[in-house]
Amino acid sequence: MTTILDRAAAGTHAPVRPARLSLTPNTTLAGQLDGAWWPYSRDLEAELPALAAALDEPWGRITRVSVNPISWPVIPRTVRFDGRTVHVGWFTEQGPDKLILLSYTVGRWDLLVVPPETGPAAAARLMSAAVIPGSVLTAATLMANEAAISRGIREALSEEDSWEAEGGAGTSPFGHLMGRKALPVPRDTWR
Repeated sequence: MTTILDRAAAGTHAPVRPARLSLTPNTTLAGQLDGAWWPYSRDLEAELPALAAALDEPWGRITRVSVNPISWPVIPRTVRFDGRTVHVGWFTEQGPDKLILLSYTVGRWDLLVVPPETGPAAAARLMSAAVIPGSVLTAATLMANEAAISRGIREALSEEDSWEAEGGAGTSPFGHLMGRKALPVPRDTWR
């Protein structure tokens, strides 16, 4: 029995989805990041072709990519597509939420990698924050900030759910339970 490991040889090309990418506008202000990328999965072999193709026009041909192995379960040495090869390396010193891209023609770019499992609202916040020209915020800082924002949103929703479950009047203005299910209704209200 023969097992084919090369996807190209097998002829089973999955449809390439467009890269979800946000790039910092051209400016003289240098920041920590050059943009953000929100892959659909943690499969570099499946995700890199769309990213490299999307960057061909604005940045030139991508030749090398560097990632942190914490974020990617399998790191191929090379990714081949459309007659070209992108070499992939990994460094544990590199931030887990950062992707470094290299090109012979233009140089180096650092992208925030928004985890694939991130919800659309959080991804939109992260991608917007990563493209601010001249920003000094690193990928790690943006991810920590988003974690705090998401935690605050979850807590606020939890408090709202409690309020709704109690009928909206079960706590004092200071958050203490008042021991009743509803507010008292004045006797003269219904005549």
